[in-house]
Amino acid sequence: MFDRFNRHINYLRISVTDRCNLRCTYCMPEEGIHLLSHKDILTFDEIKNFTEAAVANGVTKVRITGGEPLVRKGITTLVRMISDIKGINDLSMTTNGVLLKQYADELRLAGLHRVNISLDTLDPEEFRAITRTGNINEVFEGIKAAKNAGLLPVKINCVVKESKEEEEAKAVTRFCKDNGLEIRYIKQMDLVNGHFSMVDGGTGGDCSLCNRLRLTANGKLKPCLFNNIEFDIREIGFEKAIKLAVELKPECGSKNETDTFYNIGG
Repeated sequence: MFDRFNRHINYLRISVTDRCNLRCTYCMPEEGIHLLSHKDILTFDEIKNFTEAAVANGVTKVRITGGEPLVRKGITTLVRMISDIKGINDLSMTTNGVLLKQYADELRLAGLHRVNISLDTLDPEEFRAITRTGNINEVFEGIKAAKNAGLLPVKINCVVKESKEEEEAKAVTRFCKDNGLEIRYIKQMDLVNGHFSMVDGGTGGDCSLCNRLRLTANGKLKPCLFNNIEFDIREIGFEKAIKLAVELKPECGSKNETDTFYNIGG
């Protein structure tokens, strides 16, 4: 699929839940969130069937996100359902890593290729402050489990305030070099005010190269993270939603006043 700016759209990011087992300060407000009701969240069959339609239209790369995807009950079943779709050559997941020790082997056997794991600091107290509830040792164990399971390459997503030269980020960089991990530095974003930048070490944030469509946990297909445009796949059908999302994908991001990171997957 090509959009009107001749970008090759072949990447689908699927948010499978708006729930998370952490409460990161840059993702969730301290007072909590209004969670989607279970009836509004897409079923596994709906996700699988939509993904099949997307692949039939040219998608070859799929990433599973959240919230935290590993808190979705039966997630390995969904991974297997998606991995069975012919035409997908890259199936990955973004996770905070807390539950990876439990699920890494199952995910690999189900057909997941690789993982991106969030890690912004190596300091246990700072990690707890950022996540409000987290135990950094669980993330370290998850990283080790992912490597041992063969979910490679393991990539680390490190959120920074300004740059990778910050002390916390430099410590994470050293950790990655010592442990054979790839790292991407992501400057803190603001959906409502339209603050985003290119990912250091990746292609995210470069609108001229954007090849992504995003499916939210409640079935809204979005052509751009930083835009309010969305199409309800339940209301208008899979094919029409895909067609419109590609046709109306904006040239560049602006603002998103209808979504939040925990329900769109970043």
